Amino acid sequence: MSQAAMSNRLSGAEVDEQRAYALAARARKKAEAESIGIDTDYIANFVDQFYGKIRSDELLGPIFNERIVDWAEHLGRMKRFWRSVLHNSGEFSGNPMIKHIVIPGLEERHFAHWLGLFYETLRELQPTDEATKLVGARARMIADSLLTGIATHRHGLAGGRAGENLPYVSESADSRA
Repeated sequence: MSQAAMSNRLSGAEVDEQRAYALAARARKKAEAESIGIDTDYIANFVDQFYGKIRSDELLGPIFNERIVDWAEHLGRMKRFWRSVLHNSGEFSGNPMIKHIVIPGLEERHFAHWLGLFYETLRELQPTDEATKLVGARARMIADSLLTGIATHRHGLAGGRAGENLPYVSESADSRA
């Protein structure tokens, strides 16, 4: 092993220090979420209620029901996912992007409808305004990321051009007013 490679390796104490820092950061994030009502029970109840709506939804139900064989397993995976997102638990492993890219015909209207059901469930179970804002913002960010990934996969870089309709420099300020 080269001297440079050896100097890049962390000592046992440094690894332990980094691990302790990560665990403390996770504990802080979980405590912050719990302080506004986002605890493990809230996440579990939310996932159950939300996916109950998804399963019976006219637009989204067929898409999910065609792909999910074991709903108990899926709900467990979604609970781990949302605990990872909201508590930084680190317990979810998977690649949601790949799962969504392979669904033919998935487009903006599906994600908008998914968010509508998500927000409706948030309002029904809302422990606090801050919780609704935080969880809703995370859901929107995830939906946006998945939709952008799908569009980029299908259409190349043009799919990820969020600013496509912004004015060009040749437009005058008066013509935009």
